[in-house]
Amino acid sequence: MSGIAEKLKSPSKFRVSYIIVLFFCNIAFVQIPAYVCLVFLFFWGVYLVYLKIQRERCFDRLRFGFWILAFLAINLLTMLLNLSMGLIYNIIMLLHISICFFIFYGIHTEKKLNTKAELYKVCKFIIYATTVLGAIGFALMMWKVKFEWMWIKFIIYENRYTGVYINPNILGFISVVSIVCCHLVMKPDFLIQAKRTRISRIWIAICLCVDLFSLLLCDSNASFALFICYVIFTLIFIYFSSSARMEKKQFLMKSLAVLFAAVYVISTAFMVRAICQKGFSQLVSPQSVDSQAVANINEITGGEAITFSHINKNIDSGRLKLIKESFKLFELSPIFGISNGNIVEYSQKYLDGTLSLSYHNNDIHNGYLTIIVSTGIIGFLIFAIWGLKFGKHIVFNLFKRQNAGSQDILPCLFAFCCGYLVYSLFEKALLYDVSFMVIWFWYMLGMTSVYLNKYEPLATAHYMLRKHRIPKHLI
Repeated sequence: MSGIAEKLKSPSKFRVSYIIVLFFCNIAFVQIPAYVCLVFLFFWGVYLVYLKIQRERCFDRLRFGFWILAFLAINLLTMLLNLSMGLIYNIIMLLHISICFFIFYGIHTEKKLNTKAELYKVCKFIIYATTVLGAIGFALMMWKVKFEWMWIKFIIYENRYTGVYINPNILGFISVVSIVCCHLVMKPDFLIQAKRTRISRIWIAICLCVDLFSLLLCDSNASFALFICYVIFTLIFIYFSSSARMEKKQFLMKSLAVLFAAVYVISTAFMVRAICQKGFSQLVSPQSVDSQAVANINEITGGEAITFSHINKNIDSGRLKLIKESFKLFELSPIFGISNGNIVEYSQKYLDGTLSLSYHNNDIHNGYLTIIVSTGIIGFLIFAIWGLKFGKHIVFNLFKRQNAGSQDILPCLFAFCCGYLVYSLFEKALLYDVSFMVIWFWYMLGMTSVYLNKYEPLATAHYMLRKHRIPKHLI
């Protein structure tokens, strides 16, 4: 029993379990049992937050913890100012945010933890899981298998490839995550620090092929933007990382080079996606298969050819309407916000109910707008200050302490986090959602924060506030 009790006190075991269960929450058929497991894991996470704050005093070691505490306080205040039917949901979101901040972002507060070994374990799971699931998805597509039940529709969903996942956008995001994981485990320094052996290059190659084709065929524009941004920010690091002082002319030339490289990457990526979609469309078209396959395809698509592109050609996919209503919600309480759990209720009560669709829940498909509507100007500014402070320190250490040939994973973590900030402009993916997307971002952010302890040991200097000593790293 003592061994079980010790495991229950391990944030590392919780993080690995939480990520894996959230991953399976996106898989058809296993989604419901995964959500049942998630309920128990959620309470485990809340218990660990209590232990870390009360017993381990992790707040004293939490980077920029003052702003985190202030943001949590604003969420609590906003919730109390807007008591409604969404109270329970608001409480759950407050606890979820605490888990994100203290368990995932707060990895750097844990002593004697090999964070690289933990990350390797998670990456290994994702690489193997996405490869197997991806192979199953492509096999089912080639065999013209169709299944529809309630929200589960595979292998083709609204003319887009969705594999065995519940949504093509989810497939796109997980494919990008898997590609990033492949990049991480190919870094020699990471393997040395994790004290683990290299994954087979053949398996890595298969995984990359499966994930790249999945990303191209699911036609998820937000996930595609995330992948492109990851490549571009990696190029930015390669071009500008240097310990030597850069002259203005050199800086200008490198900036132009990065700009041209970014244009080339974007144009090439979209061209490859178009070619891939057209090629697979021909591959599964009725002209190239027997009569029974034709019947199966017609059943799947309603007699129309599969093009692996959005049926809805509206470039904003309905998000513009959500954004307009979010501004109206913001006007209801611009200072403190309306609290996240009230977004749907207030949309129905005071406005035209655009956000009442169950698909959107309490999110506006824009992480930043969701925060400003939920917590108002004050909450958004506090969150922005925390983010800018954290980003400033990471960027400084990244570009000054690592070179273009770095075999460490910090450049990869930096590129993914930057790309995710762009991704959050189009998806409900920044904070107010208990999902694999959100937790993965905070996990990457936590792994990035570990490098601050490496490059910037906890400050011994203090600020004085009414005779109280406040460590500088908290602010």
